[in-house]
Amino acid sequence: MTERREKIAFRMILKPGAEAAYRRRHDEIWPELATLLREAGIHDYSIHLDRETSHLFAVLWRPLDHGMDALPQSEIMRRWWDAMADLMVVEPGNAPVVTPLETVFHLP
Repeated sequence: MTERREKIAFRMILKPGAEAAYRRRHDEIWPELATLLREAGIHDYSIHLDRETSHLFAVLWRPLDHGMDALPQSEIMRRWWDAMADLMVVEPGNAPVVTPLETVFHLP
């Protein structure tokens, strides 16, 4: 039987001039953070930059019974958010401001 999964897309905002540091930090993503994300069910996760607006477009796949809702309570996730807060538009507590995106077209 095929695992039921869903694709999630969202937008975040990078601060002007932060592209190189953002890319570098993700190139050096902490192994424990990568493990945490995988354990939450996240796979095939990519982030894309619109240079004109500094908006980041992210897309990931997750199973329907994912564990993403628990990520904000993780010490590792909170440390990552703190480490990235100087580069992004963030909420109180340093979680990135995330705008969910609606799928309006899909060609399978």
